Amino acid sequence: MSPSPSQLLIYQLVVYFAVVNVESRNKNQNSFGNGKLLERKNFYKQSDNRKRHVMDIIGPVRQAVPDNHPNCTIRSTGNEGKEVNLFQPAAEFLPLIDEVFESLVESTKDIKGAKVENNKFCVCVHYRNVDDKIVHDILKGYPRFQLTHGRKVLEVHPMIDWDKGKAVTFLLASLGLSNCDDVFPIYIGDDRTDEDTFKVLREENKGYGILVSSAPKESNAVYSLRDPSEVLLIFFVMFCCCTCFACKCCLRS
Repeated sequence: MSPSPSQLLIYQLVVYFAVVNVESRNKNQNSFGNGKLLERKNFYKQSDNRKRHVMDIIGPVRQAVPDNHPNCTIRSTGNEGKEVNLFQPAAEFLPLIDEVFESLVESTKDIKGAKVENNKFCVCVHYRNVDDKIVHDILKGYPRFQLTHGRKVLEVHPMIDWDKGKAVTFLLASLGLSNCDDVFPIYIGDDRTDEDTFKVLREENKGYGILVSSAPKESNAVYSLRDPSEVLLIFFVMFCCCTCFACKCCLRS
């Protein structure tokens, strides 16, 4: 499948920026030519697990990896056979998540319209006729898990002190950019869980959060855009500015 214009633009942006893509890296491994982007050393990819928590981060091998995160594997091998950094703050829950998944599959197998999905760090029960009491009963044996409701989906995930704001803080530290005066993070999001990052950037005065929403709403973001087409326009302007600056530098030299 040929890359879309937005994918091509993001690929070019990696020349000038460190790009973070938040989506399931297992399901959409090739969405942005992930292997090639990782080779360019400026691309980080995160699994969003239904946008609840960013629990699975993969990126290029760096020297400045925070040493206070025991679940960060500095030297691992990605799907492309390249050495990568992995960070999984909920790695200890993986065996329990498999147990919960198997229990839910067994409990809902005779319910028409029910589907249980294992998203590695989150188990989702897609339902029509599933009584959430079934899920609650199973979770009684797993006190370190919690249940949240989505659009016709029940989500089971670990209770850990982790969100997208903490993930961005980790990324800045792992890139060695936490205290750099010449680095300015820009975070673009359209989900309520993105507010954690907007808040971190605003309170620490480390960058700008940009909310994508067709309707005005209260947010910790500094700016807002109406739809993805405006996001693409912003990316294009950023790329043009950087390209022009690079050309001027080359001419001067």
